[in-house]
Amino acid sequence: MTRYAYAVVLVLCLGASPTSAQIAPGTVVLDPAPDIKGVVRGGTRPEVVVRGLRSADDPLWLPGIGLVFTESAKNRIVRLGDDGQVTTFIGDLHGPLGQTVDRQGRLISLQTQEGFRGPRVVWPAGKEMVIADSFDGKSFGRPNDIVSDRMGGVYFSDLPLKPIPPGMMPPAVYYVPPGGTPLRVVNNIRRPNGVQLSRDEKTLYVNDTGGVHAYAFDVLSDGRLANRREFVTYVGRDKSTPASEAPISNADGLVLDDQGRLYALTEAGIEVVSPRGQHLGVIPVWCITRRCQNLTFGGADKRMLYIAGGGTLLRIQMLARGIRERVK
Repeated sequence: MTRYAYAVVLVLCLGASPTSAQIAPGTVVLDPAPDIKGVVRGGTRPEVVVRGLRSADDPLWLPGIGLVFTESAKNRIVRLGDDGQVTTFIGDLHGPLGQTVDRQGRLISLQTQEGFRGPRVVWPAGKEMVIADSFDGKSFGRPNDIVSDRMGGVYFSDLPLKPIPPGMMPPAVYYVPPGGTPLRVVNNIRRPNGVQLSRDEKTLYVNDTGGVHAYAFDVLSDGRLANRREFVTYVGRDKSTPASEAPISNADGLVLDDQGRLYALTEAGIEVVSPRGQHLGVIPVWCITRRCQNLTFGGADKRMLYIAGGGTLLRIQMLARGIRERVK
């Protein structure tokens, strides 16, 4: 069995067993979830909703619109229709990755192409604007994940490709207060990636894709951070990393449920963590061509977990519910 035994099985023909006999040829079958109390019922299988896109990242459930996610390789944000079809929601972007919605209802998208790097308001039409495009006179590297706060500010991670060229900022997390200029609030995490605020917004969580931890920080009144600490050690490991090097989990996107549990995508799948940093279990997922990258709760009751990555969109029915008062 390969390292991705939990992942994708391509059923090429009808098998003899009752289970495979109900599956049409070419159907993608994903491994079932374990039972995690209050989170997911054991045996629940993720479902492939969309496959074959050039890329897929950072799904969001927008009230009155439904699910949108980024297809960075085609410079657009797409919408999943009720008929399961994907259409362009916003086009002519510049390598969009992470996205969030602020308290004004504006969709803020992180652009990654040279000359456009940073957070920008991209919707609704007519409200487009640049929030930040540099720090200390240097370009951001590859803005990755973003979350907005109740004050109207945004935190975002910047994860430049290696090696870092001259004139580009090293890995960091920034905070842009409403109407203000960016503050560098984290510069001591190797490869900062997923960012997320606790429900009361007193804590910011940051994933280190170049290590095995999520870190927690206290949020100060001006948006700056204090009291850096290890929140959880992930079980996912990149098995291609040489034994002589420190292990990495490739930790990526983050989302919270309404009980404050944290869901993180790593090499293991979706790792579920209690509000106190206790590891609760792993939901195995794999996005067909690569590990999954980001996730969100959606649906009318916010009990559907959507997962995007590798040009694929998955979903899994949950017992847990997302936070109703925020998009993610």
